[in-house]
Amino acid sequence: MTQTMYDHILDLLQAEGVDTLFGIPDPSFFGMFIEAERRGMRIISPHHEQAAALTADGYFRMTGKPAVLCMNKGPGVANVMAGANFMMKENVPAVFIMANRQRFYEQKVRRGKMQYMSQPPLFENTVKYTGVIEYPQQTDEIFHEAFRQALSGVPGPTYIELPLGVMQAKFEKKPALAPSQYRLVHQRADAQSIAEAKALLENAKSPVLLLGQGGFVSRAHEVLTELAGKLKCPILLSNAVEAILPGMEARTFNYSSAVGAEIAGQSDVVLAIGTELGEALNYGRGHSWKPGNETRKWIYIERDADAMGVNRPIDVPLVGDLRDVVPQLNAALEGVSRELPAKLAEWTKQRDDAKQALMDAIPTTSMPIHPGQVPIVATKVVPEDSILIRDGGGASMWASALVQFTPRDSMWSSNWGAIGNGLPMAMGAQLAVGDKRRAVLLTGDSAFLFHISEIETAVRKKLPIICIVSVDHAWGLEAASYKANFGENTSTPEARWSNEVRLDKTAESFGAHGEYVERLEELAPAVERALASGKPAVIHVEVDQMASSTFEGVPGFTEFRAWFGEEGDFLGVPGVAPAAPSASGSATENSSGY
Repeated sequence: MTQTMYDHILDLLQAEGVDTLFGIPDPSFFGMFIEAERRGMRIISPHHEQAAALTADGYFRMTGKPAVLCMNKGPGVANVMAGANFMMKENVPAVFIMANRQRFYEQKVRRGKMQYMSQPPLFENTVKYTGVIEYPQQTDEIFHEAFRQALSGVPGPTYIELPLGVMQAKFEKKPALAPSQYRLVHQRADAQSIAEAKALLENAKSPVLLLGQGGFVSRAHEVLTELAGKLKCPILLSNAVEAILPGMEARTFNYSSAVGAEIAGQSDVVLAIGTELGEALNYGRGHSWKPGNETRKWIYIERDADAMGVNRPIDVPLVGDLRDVVPQLNAALEGVSRELPAKLAEWTKQRDDAKQALMDAIPTTSMPIHPGQVPIVATKVVPEDSILIRDGGGASMWASALVQFTPRDSMWSSNWGAIGNGLPMAMGAQLAVGDKRRAVLLTGDSAFLFHISEIETAVRKKLPIICIVSVDHAWGLEAASYKANFGENTSTPEARWSNEVRLDKTAESFGAHGEYVERLEELAPAVERALASGKPAVIHVEVDQMASSTFEGVPGFTEFRAWFGEEGDFLGVPGVAPAAPSASGSATENSSGY
């Protein structure tokens, strides 16, 4: 029997467990999409290629499955470049199948070639691997290498070019290789290192579990919760995470907070999992880590051996996949007896008092609504098992510090520091969980407007996301940067837009549920109606423009400045020196002031 190129590629993808393809319909992929749907696979077609990548990101974070994107030749490939950059920085394993015209165009000495450019050079610094299928017999090895590279070491996107000239190829039908037949699918740490880690943890007086987003996107909640239960130590969350492991609420703290700084400083052994130990963690050696840095021991679970010792010395490197290594540690620690730290209740109270003090300081005026009240009021009425997505500048910072439910999953652009990703990521998260949970997006209007057309995609795919948008009709923190740099009375016309913008009406025009909120007492009922609608919903919340266009009081801003302490390159407010951690919440957002 023979099969088409499309059939053959789909066999290779399904062997990897891929069940969803992201991409805009185009003749390049008509045959593949038709056959994929016949096989029961899902095709997700947002309105912009970048949104396809961001939706795939949200889907990956809730499933742990690699993303596959089918991009149309020329402009489609060009449009997704920003999405590929996003995935590279956010460590998302993805395979981009990039269409292109026939290969003879590569050396054709004519100008004005329609929808053609040499595409691979554009992605040299954006993906981990590029492969061009020049001949059909290369198909298997190029796809295998793309998945191998995407899923090995630090995960990231890879690039396969599929020229039109090879799309008519025929193959002899044979079973596709299982992943274990051509790449490493389990990566365990060596026994000696596990024993060394056990000894350090068993004898530690003040151990700390430092947990990053990798632990959650790996869907390792269960084994990590078991490990935390054995260690009986505080859990410090990297800035990438608002999610908390089940049952660990009383001993989970933001690294970028006053109590987090104290816990980090008094620790004698740190077990770091699912994090790069990057700038927002002061590379594990500066700022809050400075006390005791010379004697503190570090255990680091990381798939990429080349990462060991780069940002800081590592005493026990556990090179492997955390999904394999954490169970090894759990087995090694069986029978080890530890007590919860004596100061745990004090630390928990300090954390909770700091959050309450922040809440108490936020004005409760009915109108205008202070942006800090949006997460306080809105997240009291969302389901407890909601997935938290946050986006934007000030709105994202307020959400990080003041969310009122305990997320088991959360996401934002913590590495790339982008905005505008929230709506597509929420769609991807909702795709992953179906109707079992709700994806709740807390964002600002400047970020939400990036991909507002994707509301129609959410309606078409029946994704009941809840979008709670703080609307100040401005680039709020950009306006704050103008003021900080050039004075309170600075004219900032490009940082603001019309007060007539109505996101709820836009949502309704796409077939979604829309709510308009001007008064604080209207917010909770609006969220409840949105949830009850069962539709994708947009809640337009008018917030105080003055409160949104200042750095004063924004939770996490002090910590954010501290990220740049070592290099001293804080952007946005000239001459502002990094400060010590405060109790205001976790540091968030990026250096351009978004």
